[in-house]
Amino acid sequence: MPTICIDCRYIGPRPSGIAEAVQGLVDFVPGLAPDLNFLLLKHPSRSAPLTRAENVREIAVHQAANGPATMWWLPQVVDLSGVDLFHATFNTMPARLKMPCVTTVHDIMWLTNPRWCNPAPYGRIEQAFYAHGIGRALREAAAIASVSEASRREIVAHAPQAADRAFITRSGVSPDFHPVARDPGILRTLGMAPDRRFVLVVGQYAPYKNHDGAMRGFAAAFRERDDIDLVFVQRMGAHSHRLKYLADQLGIASRVRLLGPVERTEMVQLYSAAAALLHPSLCEGFGNPLAEAMACGCPVVTSDISAMPEVTAGAANLAPPRDPAAMAAALCEAVDDPARASAMRRAGIARAAELSWRAFAQANLDIYRRVLGSA
Repeated sequence: MPTICIDCRYIGPRPSGIAEAVQGLVDFVPGLAPDLNFLLLKHPSRSAPLTRAENVREIAVHQAANGPATMWWLPQVVDLSGVDLFHATFNTMPARLKMPCVTTVHDIMWLTNPRWCNPAPYGRIEQAFYAHGIGRALREAAAIASVSEASRREIVAHAPQAADRAFITRSGVSPDFHPVARDPGILRTLGMAPDRRFVLVVGQYAPYKNHDGAMRGFAAAFRERDDIDLVFVQRMGAHSHRLKYLADQLGIASRVRLLGPVERTEMVQLYSAAAALLHPSLCEGFGNPLAEAMACGCPVVTSDISAMPEVTAGAANLAPPRDPAAMAAALCEAVDDPARASAMRRAGIARAAELSWRAFAQANLDIYRRVLGSA
């Protein structure tokens, strides 16, 4: 039987949207393809099996997923003999592969807007690294999987020669995310007042997430009120202290909470209890918090560009991400209009039900078969 190698090293100690997508593959692809064998490369911190499927073998790889060994010498550090197809799942394509490669390119911000990813001086080194790997994928991958139509459009606009190799494998959302009753105990554990209303912002502290814009939009909406808070759940970046400074400048510091990564059950509670998710990103390949919030019945206020309108599909309030007044108006409607909020909750739950990791896995499997059939 043909063997497909899937790089699963993003499933590790640090949560991310890419890790969620790779987990969706692991959960469903082996069962959907009993006629194929799978070799999974996993993070060394993962001692437990990624799956119990019989047609799977797993290897722990100690080299970093986004490191030079992976980029330039992966076939020298991992035995890929007998592999018929390699799936690079996190934007970059390794060099020197002797088999066809499918690369999932979630977004191309490192090519089009690198300062949105890392504006620090060392970001130039990262830009060169990621541009090299993404550029190789756009030139050489047998197929390019994109997690949204918006991301595919960006890819094709940047690299027209990739158009006939670029396919959509729209991301899903786990059934773990569903509406739950407000739990004061969990909220207290997170350092929050359980009876306070709050707007939620989720995601790493990176310029493209526009957390500064989220804070300005919240301040424009609720600066004169003291009955609602703003809660950030984020991987703290090197400059996340700037949010505290901005909150002070805007006069809302006493109502801003900065949380680090939380457990999954806590995340479900936060989505379910929030008055709204505020997600004013400048760009997203997909935007997992949008789908997760909708699945939990949380009204979503997000940007009117990139993948956000596609993912929310009419269930969210949309506004230009660089316009705090427009974002504030969209947020006020979601928070203060009970009829609109109720309609958004129903529409969001219905939309999230359409976003399946099984369908995502099947779309990837269809690409595998297409590439294997033409090899």
